[in-house]
Amino acid sequence: MAKVTVITPVYNAEAYLRQCLDSLRGQTLTDCQFICIDDCSTDGSCALLQEYARADQRFQVLHTPANSGQAKARNLGLQFARGEYIAMLDADDWYAPDTLEQAYQSLKDKNAQCAVLHLVMCEESDGSERLYPFPDERMEWSGEEAFRLSLDWSLHGLYVAESDLYKRFPFDDTCLLYSDDNTTRLHYLNSRKVVRCQGRYNYRQHSSSMTKACSIRRFDYMTANLSMKRQIEALPLNGKQDILNLYETHRWLILIDCYSYFYKHLAAFTPEEQLQIQALFAQMLATIEGHRIPWRLKVKLGYYPFRSYFLFSHVESLYFGLRKMIGR
Repeated sequence: MAKVTVITPVYNAEAYLRQCLDSLRGQTLTDCQFICIDDCSTDGSCALLQEYARADQRFQVLHTPANSGQAKARNLGLQFARGEYIAMLDADDWYAPDTLEQAYQSLKDKNAQCAVLHLVMCEESDGSERLYPFPDERMEWSGEEAFRLSLDWSLHGLYVAESDLYKRFPFDDTCLLYSDDNTTRLHYLNSRKVVRCQGRYNYRQHSSSMTKACSIRRFDYMTANLSMKRQIEALPLNGKQDILNLYETHRWLILIDCYSYFYKHLAAFTPEEQLQIQALFAQMLATIEGHRIPWRLKVKLGYYPFRSYFLFSHVESLYFGLRKMIGR
């Protein structure tokens, strides 16, 4: 058994991949397994992966039968993971040399299930770097505290975790985008202790990110959040009702945010896409449990949880129209 397994899904990442793989090969913690999954790349990514696998036996290259996205590729990698702990590294990002050693020692020393890395935001356009802030000065949180902080990503989702967490809660592949965020939150919620460590994760920011594009995929967020709710409902948690109330409120706010996006970018979608999006809103509204949302929120204009899409869309359009008029 290796101390840490790192899983890296790869799709057409040739321009950045060597820096990523070099950061793995140069880790000061040497007892590692590196699983790279080629998700049907059409550039030179696969050849690069094979080059590193021939030179270093810690690298293992897997192949998806069809391009399927990060979540499914990561789940394929989990089937072959034999590390005591597991981490994820995207193909366009890279670790500092001692990242895995720092995380491993923190997990061992503090008897924790997750070690959150220092996240360095690296802007590709100008080479600038920014450290993603932690929510407070604490060095550790309970699992429930970490879950609550992850809802708005006050506590980000780049970490090293016990392999058992990944085995129990593999990646949610409900949607092409956003549903894999659910995995982080489930890991945090089911941990006794989440700690921060000194390991650094360098996250490359560039304009080609799918989450930045104006696309119908933006509304996968609502489907992913419904999947998360269903998974929480299936957990044998003490005080689960409080967690469900918290998450349902979060889900309602995200649904409103998605309508704001739809309202502002309506012209970017074809008539057929507009109908698909409206149908999705209607589907999601039917699943909202209004009794879980606090009254202090429901009495605000635009925040009452109507289950009718007709009422919801008219009230939200009025709300966002007024905001536009007053320049907010």
